[in-house]
Amino acid sequence: MFLALRELRFAKARFGLMGAVIVLIAILMVLLSGLSQGLVKDGVSGLQELPVTSFAFEKDVQKDSAFTRSVVDADTVETWKSRDGVNDAAPFGLALVNGANQDGTQVDLAVIGVEPDSFVAPEPAEGEGLLDANSVVLSAHAADDGIAIGDVITLERTNVELTVTGFLDGQHTFGHVDMGYVELPTWQSINAGLPLDAALPEGKEGEFTAVAVKSELDTDALATADEEAGTTTMSLTESYGASPGYTAETSTLLLIQVFLYAICALVAGAFFTVLTIHRKPEIAVMRAMGASTGYLLRDGLGQALILLLASVGLGVAIGCGVGGLLQTTAMPFALVTGPIVLAAVLLIALGLVGAAVAIVRITRVDPLTALGANR
Repeated sequence: MFLALRELRFAKARFGLMGAVIVLIAILMVLLSGLSQGLVKDGVSGLQELPVTSFAFEKDVQKDSAFTRSVVDADTVETWKSRDGVNDAAPFGLALVNGANQDGTQVDLAVIGVEPDSFVAPEPAEGEGLLDANSVVLSAHAADDGIAIGDVITLERTNVELTVTGFLDGQHTFGHVDMGYVELPTWQSINAGLPLDAALPEGKEGEFTAVAVKSELDTDALATADEEAGTTTMSLTESYGASPGYTAETSTLLLIQVFLYAICALVAGAFFTVLTIHRKPEIAVMRAMGASTGYLLRDGLGQALILLLASVGLGVAIGCGVGGLLQTTAMPFALVTGPIVLAAVLLIALGLVGAAVAIVRITRVDPLTALGANR
């Protein structure tokens, strides 16, 4: 490591420029990771908090919009409940609506219809649960938008009035809008576009979006249950794709991250290729003095590792600092340790791969060069 450390000490400008590029890439990776996690949380945090393992939707429903297209009935719930390996099953309704409270504050809601005594019923952290047909329990995120317990939210089209009786713990959103839990008959009226006192059309009384399932069934057993119940089952994780924009947003950010990883490897490779060419006389001298190829490779890779560790570490620190400020804004941004650590490790690993490809040139350096054989 003598030559590597000496160069790091005396060629500060050269290595500083390279380090600055990696720092910027690391900062961008942290910010993209935070944005990706923030969008996931803003899009499906309500689903993530549900105590379910899967959802049974209408048979052959379009999976990217299952929550807004699927229709199942009460018999389907009973079929799933009676299945061996199913711990519990309950009706689950979802509809996207708009409304406003008595002060005119606009509210966009993903209205969730549940049976108050079912395992998917809301457990408020503040206030009370579902008290009657006009009560609604909201995501705590709605409180930040000016909604309070006791407010009356009037929904558009139906003029249904819902009284806020409680707030859930933390953010519960679907498709970037707050979730609001209501009793199942209330949801059926809202979904049908009718006032609460209006009779539902014939056959609509027992219909809802999906069956929320809590089970220990494996994939094959779920497929068999689907055949018996006439449904299409998606695991909780798979159901995230039915949230509006979820797949497009996460795929786009993942593609950008992949390109950044590739750029890091190429930048490191290009830098150390040029550096190895400039070091050729020094390397030839060391080869002539008896330094082994392995020693020179370790020297070069050690230099790359030091540079990458310092640069990525600084970039992650700056990125987390900037991300901490972004979390206080309305931007959907969330710093999560796991993805940030993974991104840092990948940047270092791919940077080393790029550097290793370049440093392999050392094996082709002729020690006779040090003796003037190239003249």
